[in-house]
Amino acid sequence: MVWWSCGSVLRLVLMLVFLFCCPTVSSTSAVVQAQFDVTYFDTVTSENQTIYSYNHTVSRNKTEGVRVSVELQSENALSPILFVVRQKQAVLSFQVPLILRGLYQRKYQYTQVSRTLCQPPTKAVSETQFFYVDVSTLAGSGISYQLRVSRVDSFTLQTDKKFSFNATPSQPQFFKYAFPDGVDTVIVKVNSQKNFPCSVMSIQDIQCPVYDLDNNVAFIGMYQTMTTRSAITVQRKDFPSNSFYVVVVVKTEDEACGGPLRFYPLLPDELLDAGNRSKTLDVIVSPAINSEVYVMGMLFCLGIFLSFYLLTFLVACLENKRMNRKREGLLNPDTSPAETASLLGKAPVSPYEYGSFADNGSTLSSEAVTDSLTSTDGNYGYMERSLESISRSRQESLSSVEEDDYDTLADIDSDKNIVRTKKFLCVSDLARKDKRILSKKYQIYFWNIATIAVFYALPVIQLVITYQTVVNVTGNQDICYYNFLCAHPLGALSSFNNILSNLGYVLLGLLFLLIVLQRDILHNRALERNDSTALECGIPKHFGLYYAMGTALMMEGLLSACYHVCPNYTNFQFDTSFMYMIAGLCMLKLYQKRHPDINASAYSAYACLAAVIFFSVLGVVFGKGNMAFWIVFSVIHILATMLLSTQLYYMGRWRLDSGIMRRMLYVIYTDCIRQCSGPMYIDRMVLLVMGNIVNWSLAAYGLIKRPNDFASYLLAIAICNLLLYFAFYIIMKLRSGERIQCLALVCVLFTAVVWGFALFFFFQGLSTWQKTPAESREHNRECILLSFFDDHDIWHFLSSIAMFGSFLVLLTMDDDLDSVQRDKIYVF
Repeated sequence: MVWWSCGSVLRLVLMLVFLFCCPTVSSTSAVVQAQFDVTYFDTVTSENQTIYSYNHTVSRNKTEGVRVSVELQSENALSPILFVVRQKQAVLSFQVPLILRGLYQRKYQYTQVSRTLCQPPTKAVSETQFFYVDVSTLAGSGISYQLRVSRVDSFTLQTDKKFSFNATPSQPQFFKYAFPDGVDTVIVKVNSQKNFPCSVMSIQDIQCPVYDLDNNVAFIGMYQTMTTRSAITVQRKDFPSNSFYVVVVVKTEDEACGGPLRFYPLLPDELLDAGNRSKTLDVIVSPAINSEVYVMGMLFCLGIFLSFYLLTFLVACLENKRMNRKREGLLNPDTSPAETASLLGKAPVSPYEYGSFADNGSTLSSEAVTDSLTSTDGNYGYMERSLESISRSRQESLSSVEEDDYDTLADIDSDKNIVRTKKFLCVSDLARKDKRILSKKYQIYFWNIATIAVFYALPVIQLVITYQTVVNVTGNQDICYYNFLCAHPLGALSSFNNILSNLGYVLLGLLFLLIVLQRDILHNRALERNDSTALECGIPKHFGLYYAMGTALMMEGLLSACYHVCPNYTNFQFDTSFMYMIAGLCMLKLYQKRHPDINASAYSAYACLAAVIFFSVLGVVFGKGNMAFWIVFSVIHILATMLLSTQLYYMGRWRLDSGIMRRMLYVIYTDCIRQCSGPMYIDRMVLLVMGNIVNWSLAAYGLIKRPNDFASYLLAIAICNLLLYFAFYIIMKLRSGERIQCLALVCVLFTAVVWGFALFFFFQGLSTWQKTPAESREHNRECILLSFFDDHDIWHFLSSIAMFGSFLVLLTMDDDLDSVQRDKIYVF
């Protein structure tokens, strides 16, 4: 008994309807027993078709490529010829002329087509397989063509052996590579002497069909566009057959590689002649590094930065030994006063030569300046306080201190306008507020940046994980701008070495926090035992900004690592945001050293830094070639420079209100027209004039050149201002008779040398997201350190060390003043 299913009955009915209702076309088929490497010339019409039969031997241990080449002989053919290649486990079909589409629906016609047949693996040791090439058309008149089927001798690529070939958009090439024993990772490199035509290199699994045309090469596997250079790292674990295809396709247009679009079609269906788009390329497959190199790279990275911990420990031991000898000398009753002064590290502060800046050429000695500070006017003179009163105030609970108390102290309210506008200021004039209040104020810097770090880092980590997942799933290697010639994968990460090299920022940032913590503890102990030196001498110790700087350095390492998970222009701000923070915090710390009472609050400082980051994002998105944006930014930059200059010059004792223009005109009239008098604060004026020249020059450069990398341009502005202020601080410190101690001097020299080498490696430019991914790969270079790290990794190493050294310079360069009374330390 035969059981008929509903599906079987339905298929039988449809076959009968097709046979009786559809008209038939009488056609004949000719079968030709064809030979390899023989060219066949023939004509095909709608009434006849030709079938070419081929056979070849397929071995399990050897893969032989077969290539079908077709050329249309007839001109102005109204219908295309269809070629269908039928194999045992695959079918390939294409038409001639071949029509490929470009941007804006452009259509390019190719009359010469060559395709390599997919070769599925066989289980037998050796077998003979047949395949057929069917040629047909719907054209009523004959169309002439040329057919040639040949073997590809170098179809299987050999390790470390270069192979050259030619490709066009209609004549793509692909080759097979099998992993040798003991090799788990290889890097496939394709190079060309010509930038254009643009091409695509793809890595695909051994399966049919092979996607080897411009319109389908991105369907499967890993791929990247290329001009002269392309490289993809391939791991054995991603290919179960232990082999893969290397596919090279030439694109119909060059726009994806940064090339121009030459013309537009006049009519929607107009066929365009692409011209000569042949490209000569060479491919080489080399083994990548093994696990031992990974281990060596990680140990090297850890060893470098942990050595700084060891060095810091040794320096701390030596310093502790020196302090113990100093204390023993102080307790020794036979020690002379001169020896005591030497043990204390005191050095006579030379008179600060203000005379050259005094009005009418008069000179003032340091004694005269000190006397003026302690004049009979008690409202603004330096107020001596007994150790008992200071001790009593420190016993009060910090919980009683509120932010609102910052500027409500009676002695400050009554005379701060007088004190801050004196011609010559000492640190004692700007360190009059209660230390508890200032400590609480500056601790807010640390807590704010810690909060910012958490809320900023979490979505960043989530986003870059998504980026990496998209790259791994889609295989689109153009999403991320790696140095593909030195990108070592680990797990799901495509470039582990670029991530690992950021470890230095984190470890050295943590080390700096530990150093600051140790100094903070020692200073608090000195305050608890009412040490007069800690209470009344040296630069006031406020560690909140130092903690913020160390945290910012650690976050720079974390966010730079996140950026290098998938570097591109959309997430470059991850790598620069905390660089702005570090530059801003360093400038604030320099200013705070001698202006502790009037330094910016954490809220206003971070609000300004947020505005900088906001403009950075706008510049990346809208700034490329946008004149309107650059005009607006330049105006804001100049106005901000002028406002900040006014704030610094007058020590905050000015108001921006409706009467500002009237006061400005009055100052111009009295100081420039009625009588020509120089600026009251010469030193500040010199700094601010230089700062305005630098910033106005940078604004003009941006407006004229309009650089594409706006984020780096903005960072250059911050670094230039920081370096200018730091140089001014050092010069004025030496000019006022102060000295730089040995440790600080070593830090300065060491940091300057390391910064020089770091910038050399930074400007090597191994990739750039300002160009297309294909153009960026032209800058890729091989690893230069341990076969694991590239130039940019060395920049990470050196810049983290240089930043750490810069922080140490800020921390130690005023240690020579620890035994100097604050009314002898001048403000500049």
